[in-house]
Amino acid sequence: MRLTTVRTTTGTQAARLDNERLTAIDALDVGRLLKNPDWRAIAEATPVTGGLGSVHDASLAPLIPMPPKIVCVGINYADHVAEMSAPTPERPTLFAKFSRALVGPNDPIVIPAVASDAIDWEAELAVVIGSHGRHLDEPGARRAIAGYTAANDVSARDWQFATMQWLSGKTFEHTTPLGPVLVTGDEVDHAADLEIVCEVDGIVKQRSRTSHLIFTPDRLVAHVSSILTLEPGDLILTGTPNGVGWARTPPECLVAGSRVTTRIEGIGTLRNVCIVEELTTSTPPASAATTD
Repeated sequence: MRLTTVRTTTGTQAARLDNERLTAIDALDVGRLLKNPDWRAIAEATPVTGGLGSVHDASLAPLIPMPPKIVCVGINYADHVAEMSAPTPERPTLFAKFSRALVGPNDPIVIPAVASDAIDWEAELAVVIGSHGRHLDEPGARRAIAGYTAANDVSARDWQFATMQWLSGKTFEHTTPLGPVLVTGDEVDHAADLEIVCEVDGIVKQRSRTSHLIFTPDRLVAHVSSILTLEPGDLILTGTPNGVGWARTPPECLVAGSRVTTRIEGIGTLRNVCIVEELTTSTPPASAATTD
């Protein structure tokens, strides 16, 4: 089964994809659908209508517009460990993003206005959580997975490595494409061996397979659940393979006009063009001010 979130004239709409046609499901987006413990039965039981039209004509939102958590994994492919001159991790390297980092599968990637000149591509398999879970073993972790999708963990490397913590380089707003669909595990053998590719301006920069992950999705979900309670709609980005721009000689980066294509076998394709953020400032409304 394939699910997605479509933009409409009145907001967003969860939909099922059948033969390239979109059928509305009774939820405003896939994240809210997953909050219903019967989400799978609801999605499967919805009669095929194709009433939302062709997926090729639709404006797709980020698959999960407001995930409760976005947990990301660093250096999780052996070939990427080598190119970054990093030691092989004994346990997953985790960091976080916030929801405003997400964009839809065909939306622009926004290069920050703060003049980062080291914006890098990172094609990634993303895991979507479908049920609450804490202290899960690996079989329980698999049962907690609603499905899989594609992401690109676009990173501002100069900001990422300016301090010991990676957060500032990883969660700039409107930088992380997500989608186009959630694919349930039965359709892709739980992402055990899928090709993952990233192209920039039509040139292949990354090509690997999810079978090369150091920590599998099941292991990652189990590990994360030992730290915090997983909730429906949580995302876990599982890491990127080799071929990132930062590790090249000389380093390469994304600039205004760069076309980034992220493709995962059996899941789909993200197509995003880079634009530069317009520098604006904003302040809280006067009613939000506090006094001593």
